[in-house]
Amino acid sequence: MEGAANQGPSLFSPYQMGRFHLSHRVVLAPMTRCRALNGIPRAAHVEYYTQRATDGGFLITEGTVISPTGAGFPHVPGIYSREQIDAWKKVVDAVHAKGSIIFCQLWHVGRASNQVYQPGGTAAPISSTDKPISDRWKILLPNGKYGSYSKPRRLPTSQIPEIVQHYRQAALNAIEAGFDGIEIHGAHGYLIDQFLKDGINDRTDAYGGSLPNRCRFLDEVTRAVASAVGPSRVGVRVSPAIDHMDAYDSDPLRLGLAVVDRLNAVQRDASERLAYLHVTQPRYTAYGQTEAGRHGSVEEESRLMRAWREAYDGTFVCSGGFTRELGAEAVEQGDADLVSYGRLFISNPDLVERFKVDAPLNRYVRATFYTQDPVVGYTDYPFLGQQQWRSRL
Repeated sequence: MEGAANQGPSLFSPYQMGRFHLSHRVVLAPMTRCRALNGIPRAAHVEYYTQRATDGGFLITEGTVISPTGAGFPHVPGIYSREQIDAWKKVVDAVHAKGSIIFCQLWHVGRASNQVYQPGGTAAPISSTDKPISDRWKILLPNGKYGSYSKPRRLPTSQIPEIVQHYRQAALNAIEAGFDGIEIHGAHGYLIDQFLKDGINDRTDAYGGSLPNRCRFLDEVTRAVASAVGPSRVGVRVSPAIDHMDAYDSDPLRLGLAVVDRLNAVQRDASERLAYLHVTQPRYTAYGQTEAGRHGSVEEESRLMRAWREAYDGTFVCSGGFTRELGAEAVEQGDADLVSYGRLFISNPDLVERFKVDAPLNRYVRATFYTQDPVVGYTDYPFLGQQQWRSRL
């Protein structure tokens, strides 16, 4: 559904995302914030998400781990225990009271972890491979220091159905908590991406080698989750052209098209569309800047995104370094239906309103992204008309 019949879409025109009617197309992107002490959302989460909720807006939570083996950051929330489900319900109820739609992003980091985050503090993280992430990447540890990623344990074929079941149960838990739907995190070098990318996946079984085999795990997770909660409540996030944490692929265009083909098949088989496909461009850059990614220029990245957009049968969400102007351009030119914003939403809880009136934006403070403080750098950024916030670091 667009705005007036004789007008094209804009960043602020309504959109019908399957069963969900959105009043605008500015989406809160999923972002790790490390405020869930012992894995349980708290009152600060209620305030944080409510601050960013708008009537008819769409929010996606931070990555929320599906099992005790899924974490790779300190104090990230989960969705596998009764206490976590009950805590998330408070967040969801508050967001719904403001008229927003909210999905829970289901997350397993796979090899992007350290033994300290695993049950007992000694187990190896699971992955598609036994190759560790290289030393050019560092992991944030619970003591606030940075260390190395642990050598992972390659999942045997027989254990993969158990992990698929963890995703399915986490999706059911999210719906029980009141979430409108879930997003499967298949991007950014985490567990599902470790199966997708040929720079990581060195398996010789049914989950490795060919493109269809490398897409099998994502396909099984998506089908299991969709059958449990309904396809229209399921979004999928992927990043075929991003090499974060050594997650590179020799042919990102073909990989992305193979993923799209699998998701289209899921929709055909279910006779119902998924909620959306969410694709990240490799534009992890400083505020207000863009740059070329691993696989070429910004123009090349746009070509890849358009190819996946044209091939996918459904709502297409894009993210990655978008400004107000770039987001508006993507929607107006038909390159995306919705645009998700991360860092700009961190520092601007009223980002939608600021975008509408083209107001100046607060600058984010990167040093507070992954701290545990429930206020500083989390819920204390000012709204329009409030006295300017000053860092208390």
